[in-house]
Amino acid sequence: MQKMTFRAVVAAVALVASSASAVQAKPADAPVTEADLAAHMRVLASDAFEGRAPGTEGENRTIAYIVGEWAKMGLQPVPGSDTPWLQPVPLIESAAVSGSVQFKVRGRAFPLRGDSIVLTGRDASLALADVPVIFVGYGVDASGKVAADVKGKVAILLSGAVPFGEKMPRYRDRRQMLADAGATAVLVVASDALPWAAVQGSFGSQSTKLAGARPGAPATGFIAAPALQALLTKVGKPAVAALEAARSPDYRGTDLAVTANLSAETDVRPYASHNVIAKLSGAKPDGKAVLFLGHWDHLGICGDEGEADRICNGAVDNASGIAVLTEVAKRLASGPRPDRDIYFMATTAEEKGLLGAYYFADHPVVPLGDITVALNIDTIAISPRGTPVATIGRGHPAYDAVVRKVATDLGRKLDEDGEADAFVQRQDGWALGAKGVVSLMVGGSFSDMPLLEKFLESDYHRAADNFSDSVPLGGAAEDADLHVALGRVFADTQAWPGDGQ
Repeated sequence: MQKMTFRAVVAAVALVASSASAVQAKPADAPVTEADLAAHMRVLASDAFEGRAPGTEGENRTIAYIVGEWAKMGLQPVPGSDTPWLQPVPLIESAAVSGSVQFKVRGRAFPLRGDSIVLTGRDASLALADVPVIFVGYGVDASGKVAADVKGKVAILLSGAVPFGEKMPRYRDRRQMLADAGATAVLVVASDALPWAAVQGSFGSQSTKLAGARPGAPATGFIAAPALQALLTKVGKPAVAALEAARSPDYRGTDLAVTANLSAETDVRPYASHNVIAKLSGAKPDGKAVLFLGHWDHLGICGDEGEADRICNGAVDNASGIAVLTEVAKRLASGPRPDRDIYFMATTAEEKGLLGAYYFADHPVVPLGDITVALNIDTIAISPRGTPVATIGRGHPAYDAVVRKVATDLGRKLDEDGEADAFVQRQDGWALGAKGVVSLMVGGSFSDMPLLEKFLESDYHRAADNFSDSVPLGGAAEDADLHVALGRVFADTQAWPGDGQ
């Protein structure tokens, strides 16, 4: 028997699934249960899916599962697609084979600990000598533009959120801006939100870009915060004072009396991953649509040889989101048919920089101007039942009023202290928001900060993020019901005008 192509397998799964189950209409939406979510997470976060890394067999299994489940519910592939159910996302992965940075202070070698820097070249081979070094702080001024002269230099960039201005670019975007400004290399300083262990294990060894993206600097990498502090101290720039100076919107960077020799060998691999996109046709379409999305990918096989558990299964981040997305689709498809079209999208490469969402934003299968709201679902299995509802992306009064009304009607309290706002750039909705689509992430996971921080400091992006009976699904089930209700309001032509007015 000939081996079936991946697309043929997906099509076959969809055909069997859609013919195996006829969805019966129900007068009301059945509550989403913890068991419903657990059933999906147990599969998606199993070792058989190998951590759901894009471009691997784990991706093939993940997509086949999602398409099979969505087809059973009566969702349809987007009409006119060359690849039904799938949107190919072309990617280029650069994996470090070797890389080193050797600093010289006033002409003399200044060695750092061997594990203080990770470096990846843009091309297969890199060798640069005596490149001047500049500390650029956050890299931008109050207007969000590059503030320092970085051309031909190694720019050392802080990764934390810019402490001034509004809607400042996140560190990945600032890194690209420095490359566009001519930086020879960009070294990002790991922060509390970007722990060094995670950098070494997940970020430092490889990077991935959209195939059509602007080229980055010839070399990119990360430097541990203590190494930067040692370098600043060596050149007579006390670290505390330098970091405080960088918080000023007028900071223009500090040229250091330092040069660097850089070398790197890199494996460069182009490949295609996929967004999964499905449609629930509305009963009274009016040209506006609702989009639900969540990322299916995780980190894949992330441990070293010899470790007992090498697979980062990503149960909470984000098998939980795909489980909720799927159960929301099931309720909306089986209950009274909404007026408007509703799209469901499982994105790829979120963990690599929201790449699947950015690709969709640049190549939408539905005009972005037609999307009345995008509701992103990510890392949702954190909190217990009864947790207040926070909104990432709030600040649109009409939308905020809908969230408040729907949550209150479900007996939920609102958390409006603004702590969740810190995560706005770290989720797929950011890519759509940059194109003018109102994008919200609503629920309890980003309301209880102590619980969220406990996850981020323990299982997050590690092999420990496995599915078990101890994963809290009560809050996720409540949040799933909330999304069903939100979907019904935003897809109702009478309840919601479609333009946010």
